[in-house]
Amino acid sequence: MAANPDTMFETVEFTLNGNSIEALPGETILQAAERTGTEIPHLCYTEGLRADGNCRACVVEIDGERVLAPSCCRNPKPGMVVKSDNERAQKSQKLVLELLLSDMPEQAYTLDNELAYWANKLDVRNPRFKPRHQPAADLSHPAIAVNLDACIQCTRCLRACRESQVNDVIGLAKRGHHAEIVFDIGDPMGESTCVACGECVAACPTGALSNATGAHLVEADRKVDSVCPYCGVGCLLTYHVKDDKITRVEGRNGPANFSRLCVKGRYGFDYVNHPQRLTKPLIRRQGVPKGLNEHFDPSDPSKMFREASWEEAMELAVGGLKKIKQELGSAGLAGFGSAKGSNEEAYLFQKLIRVGFGTNNVDHCTRLCHASSVAALLEGIGSGAVSNQVEDVKHAEVFMVIGSNPTTNHPVAATFMKNAIRDGKKLILLDPRKTQIARHASHHLQFNASTDVTLLNSMLHVIIEEGLTDDKFIAERTTDFEELKANVADFSPEKTAAVTGIDAQTVREVARLFATSKGSMIFWGMGISQHIHGTDNSRCLIALSMITGQVGRPGTGLHPLRGQNNVQGASDAGLIPMMFPDYRRVDNPDANQWFSEYWGAELDARAGLTVVEIMHAALDGKIRGMYIMGENPAMSDPNLNHARAALAALDHLVLQDMFLTETSAFADVVLPASGWAEKDGTVSNTDRRVQLGKAAVPLPGEARQDLWIIRDIGRGLGLDWNYQHVAEVYDEMRRAMPSIKGITWERLNEVSSVTYPCADENDPGQGVVFTRDFPTANGKARLVAAKSIPADEQPDDDYPLILITGRQLEHWHTGSMTRRASVLDAIEPVPVIYVNSEDLDRLGVEAGAEIVARSRRGEIRAYARPDDGLKRGEVFIPFCYHEAAANLLTNEALDPFGKIPEFKFCAIKLEAA
Repeated sequence: MAANPDTMFETVEFTLNGNSIEALPGETILQAAERTGTEIPHLCYTEGLRADGNCRACVVEIDGERVLAPSCCRNPKPGMVVKSDNERAQKSQKLVLELLLSDMPEQAYTLDNELAYWANKLDVRNPRFKPRHQPAADLSHPAIAVNLDACIQCTRCLRACRESQVNDVIGLAKRGHHAEIVFDIGDPMGESTCVACGECVAACPTGALSNATGAHLVEADRKVDSVCPYCGVGCLLTYHVKDDKITRVEGRNGPANFSRLCVKGRYGFDYVNHPQRLTKPLIRRQGVPKGLNEHFDPSDPSKMFREASWEEAMELAVGGLKKIKQELGSAGLAGFGSAKGSNEEAYLFQKLIRVGFGTNNVDHCTRLCHASSVAALLEGIGSGAVSNQVEDVKHAEVFMVIGSNPTTNHPVAATFMKNAIRDGKKLILLDPRKTQIARHASHHLQFNASTDVTLLNSMLHVIIEEGLTDDKFIAERTTDFEELKANVADFSPEKTAAVTGIDAQTVREVARLFATSKGSMIFWGMGISQHIHGTDNSRCLIALSMITGQVGRPGTGLHPLRGQNNVQGASDAGLIPMMFPDYRRVDNPDANQWFSEYWGAELDARAGLTVVEIMHAALDGKIRGMYIMGENPAMSDPNLNHARAALAALDHLVLQDMFLTETSAFADVVLPASGWAEKDGTVSNTDRRVQLGKAAVPLPGEARQDLWIIRDIGRGLGLDWNYQHVAEVYDEMRRAMPSIKGITWERLNEVSSVTYPCADENDPGQGVVFTRDFPTANGKARLVAAKSIPADEQPDDDYPLILITGRQLEHWHTGSMTRRASVLDAIEPVPVIYVNSEDLDRLGVEAGAEIVARSRRGEIRAYARPDDGLKRGEVFIPFCYHEAAANLLTNEALDPFGKIPEFKFCAIKLEAA
């Protein structure tokens, strides 16, 4: 029966323990009781998971009913009379607790044992029943200890795994007395398909599943709310701190994660205490050559550097930069900031380069991830930010994921996608690899690598040819449709099938599905952007949304999933060579004049050089000095031999970091910096949410806050910078950025997370944008036709295979943090190369054997791992392993618009080691 709109939001009045209370719409008896201050024991129920009603600890008596009812899955009715504290109800509650207590081991596995809490609350002690057979501990997993002797089979872990995270690892096997929790088909957890998100640990009420480190038995001195330092999802979390060290992390109920975390967010925190942490400034020893030579040893910096005072190190750092500026002018200097730092650091860093150095030669890793996406978005719709937030997928009917492996790179975002699929939404996956999320897709188009434009143009062709366009939207809100139509006329799926490897019928099916749904979203990642045609790939995605009118409403739109925790914010803050904060071009006279007056300096009106262009200029002798904060180009740049040669050619390199990264091997001065858990500051996630992080632990030794190192270098260059608190920098940045005008520091301290654009302090923030127009000169989106061009380097007889690079679930970027996190490194300790099993057989290489990968630029050795998600002829290599750096192989050819390298395609060959 259809719901009556007039009664959908009415409360339900009923009596609980003699008191009249009102239940909110949809509330259960238990939820209403808790909200109004009445405690009812419960174990199988927890907020956020579906109520199962299987433990029966929460039973209540309802007048007129013969049997007791579980309050966790029973909704009250008007006039209902409920008793949770009478003799009958409490006798049953106590009996359940006593039976469960009888099976509990003597030792505790957690301080937060809910069974012990309720037993103590109801004075249940010394159970009369004999314990059942106690299973042995399973300690096979580096992150999670399994002690099923404490298991009460509440199935909260099962529901967390199956329904929240949708990983389907945990099950309940057998029946009756023999029932037990199992992983996969009864495997030890360490050998199962568990991805160590820890959601089961968070859900477990007794510690049967707990941290393998024993952290659940450590009572924290304090708890500090912050933000995850890894991917762009921006999960809010809480650090548990004991004796100034983080003992464990739990998810916080933030708008981007709903308390969920992934393996990196939950277990990748102890890198800040790693023995290799830098605690004193370092200066290169006289006569020690630059480079990854025998002197470079992250565990013993003294082989390459000597310790120095901050005064001496800063004098040398600033003096070298000044000297180059005097000899070559501002164009002889450049700076790389970091997307792993805060918005305030990014803002102050780019200001330093522009005002202190006098150049726009400033960039960061967005150039290596989504630069082409941003170029296409700015060109097409006037904004580089996402139109809709990840969680909005629940409002879509169809969503497309292309060039992204969300279960690995954005795991918590992937849970929202999988939840949407569970609720009936359809996923169209376009990817040369068959990744984990493919099993949830209604259509998986495993197209030939680097044929993205051809495939997307063929979808555009179908939509236009079959009259599936939104003509009203096209007429009112776009331009240049006829040029787009003419361009895709020759891209019929029948013609393109041989190129893409996807049959015409499938292309037509997915094009129709996308175009005709009431709401279609597109998510994409670096599989789209990291090509020489990356901008063209994004142009096609923009066109798909525009010609079908799939933008400007909930459940529609464009979402390039941001890679690092603050790629969005660092770009917003102006840490890119052609843009001031809020994407105002440096060569725009009005913008240049405004910032010149705001900062009190004459600013360069020419766009600066990008990451790879700076490396070319360094090798050519045009750039002689650099200041790098938190970036590791000696690992992250393409064609690393070229990048490392460029770093070695510099006269003066100042590096600011937590560890001796590979880039420090080329530095003259290394300044010990702060980790994310050691600083206050904001970051902006992939959803356009500005989020506040707070320092949880003190800095080690003489390490200093990144923000104050930047400030002091500015002072050394003669700038009158007297910032005393991060809030001062944030407020200055906010006044320069209309997009975050309404997000004050005080507001963030109260609510932690606010979405931009946010016009004033009463604006809740706009999750869906472009609802009426686009931020372009005429308010319309520009449709840009894209021609299909091949990758810069094609396989041939000498190099017959295609290399695709990317990330692993457990490791992040160049591994400087995650490979120093004990649990993450224990799960994935050695470099691997993923290869189709048939290709391995052809090479005569067994799984786990050492294998050599070679390109025209370099070679690496790693261990072979079969992956039949790859097609024959494709190879995937993570770029986080310094001992097998994938970017020794990659091609530095650039997209002409986004200036992004072609990381996702180059020719290689494999050999048995």
